Amino acid sequence: MEIRLLKDGDDLPLDLLLEADPSEEFVRKYCGRGCVYEALVGDSLIGVYVLLPLSGTAVEIKNIAVAEDVRGRGYGKKLILHALSEAKRLGFANVEIGTGNSSVNQLMLYQKCGFRIDSIDRDFFTRNYPEPIIENGIECRDMIRLVYTF
Repeated sequence: MEIRLLKDGDDLPLDLLLEADPSEEFVRKYCGRGCVYEALVGDSLIGVYVLLPLSGTAVEIKNIAVAEDVRGRGYGKKLILHALSEAKRLGFANVEIGTGNSSVNQLMLYQKCGFRIDSIDRDFFTRNYPEPIIENGIECRDMIRLVYTF
């Protein structure tokens, strides 16, 4: 797997980004302010993540997605570890990530990678998204915020 930083002018892998965040408006906005990394196996795009600086010491993994047909093969963990390595290389002390209360697999993965639950933004998704988001048979309402500290 090769992971590379997209350059200005490169097309955003919107199909994959929208799997992790259903709002194209939000995705375009934070991609424009952050760094977008894509993962390739051969010529196939299999993953993406966005690093968005929050301050001089903190950065957020704002979006992370793995193509559905290759999930369960460890690519998500490799993307997280790459994002942590990039954040450290860029001089950040903390990496934040948020996910929905219904995203049980993501919550498990992030904690296995060393993230700790930091806070809960109650009703984040119901406040910010017009359509209900259902995942794993659970309505996604609350944002679970996690932090990794170097």
